[in-house]
Amino acid sequence: MLLLVAGGVGHAMVTGLSSDVRRVDPFDGLDTDSRPKVDNGVNFLVVGTDRRDGLSATQKERYNLGGSACDCTDTILLVHLSGDRHRATVVSLPRDTYTRLPPHKNRATGKQVPSRPAKLNAAYTAGGAPLTVRAVEKLTDVHVDHYLEVDFTSFMSTVDVLGGVPVCTTKRLKDSYSGLDLPKGTTKLNGGQALQYVRARHLDGGSDLSRMKRQQRFLASVISRATDSGVLMNPVRFNKVATTLLESVRADEDFGTEQMMALGQAMRGFKPESSEFASVPLADADHRVPELGSTVLWDERKAAKLFTALREDRPLSGPSTAQRGGPPRVEVAPRTIQVEVTNATGRRGLGAKIDRGLRGTGFATTGTATNARPVRPGRTTITYDPRWNRSARSLAAALPGAELVEAERRGARMRVTVDDPHQRVRRVRPPEVDSAPGEAPMRGDEVECD
Repeated sequence: MLLLVAGGVGHAMVTGLSSDVRRVDPFDGLDTDSRPKVDNGVNFLVVGTDRRDGLSATQKERYNLGGSACDCTDTILLVHLSGDRHRATVVSLPRDTYTRLPPHKNRATGKQVPSRPAKLNAAYTAGGAPLTVRAVEKLTDVHVDHYLEVDFTSFMSTVDVLGGVPVCTTKRLKDSYSGLDLPKGTTKLNGGQALQYVRARHLDGGSDLSRMKRQQRFLASVISRATDSGVLMNPVRFNKVATTLLESVRADEDFGTEQMMALGQAMRGFKPESSEFASVPLADADHRVPELGSTVLWDERKAAKLFTALREDRPLSGPSTAQRGGPPRVEVAPRTIQVEVTNATGRRGLGAKIDRGLRGTGFATTGTATNARPVRPGRTTITYDPRWNRSARSLAAALPGAELVEAERRGARMRVTVDDPHQRVRRVRPPEVDSAPGEAPMRGDEVECD
């Protein structure tokens, strides 16, 4: 949908497109007085369902999509468009989030059901879109303005009409359940492969959290692919992409021509760096509940900070301004950043001193320092793989005056070459809002390898 509104297409085209959208009433029966207050931005609840009735038998077999659909939400995203329409924040809500569903009418029987413990994705099964909206608003205290629902067919078709979407991985990704089998490196995925990539749940110990990070990387790649390939500025190609997407999407009645036009005009020039991605901070990724099994428990304090930022229309990504007299805050937790130190000054013991200083402020240094010939006399350099650009910036914050030097295929470990005999280490603070243990929210132009 970001692709649609960011295209800034003409009124006639948008009118035709919006008439193709299948409608749903996600606000049916919601008590207006008890809902969260409307904030300065626009909030979309975007859900991905496992409906697969539009797929052929060949597609189901090729991409391991057999079996019955659970009629539940496979993916839940809360998307906030800033009041000035220059920024989109995408927050992933774990499908297994532990919650209590509000009292509701059962979707199948029509009977009234009291409040009960459940996983968040069960809200759709029990009460469809309206109960899903109520459950999300209750958890986040964020007002949902619009609702969008995408199924497997829509997802696959949109990726294909874009000409595929590239993803990068530092190792082979193989999951026999989804059928995913990607080699190390960059691969352009077609629609079916992309669906396998974002759905795979049996990688990295079967963590749904790692799956959410893949989904975020993929969404960022979609935006990058669309903007780099000129899809948004080519009316013919854009029309084809939009028509394909809207064939299977469902949206609320109020998201029509006027809304698309207003967003499209405001979001002209939307780029990957205009988007940011985060996940809800967690207290327990394996919270056991009788009759529910393993659920996900949010860190209430950190989650409240995240959703307060959305309500107040503040960005999540990027370093926060340092408190007066205090150390600067960095984007990536230092403990996740690998560093090796080389001394090129000829000043004995300086390399070891810098290593100890970096380790003291939290960086994962090697604990030793080597000597080398001067590279940039008077200037310390940080050599890094551009895939880890946020980590490089975080390291540079701890080394005042250091220069960043890109080195393709270097890998995660960064090399600090000390050529400044007066180089010092400055203490830094980790991110204020963690999207996952040790990680900060990610901007769309900061996509790193999986």
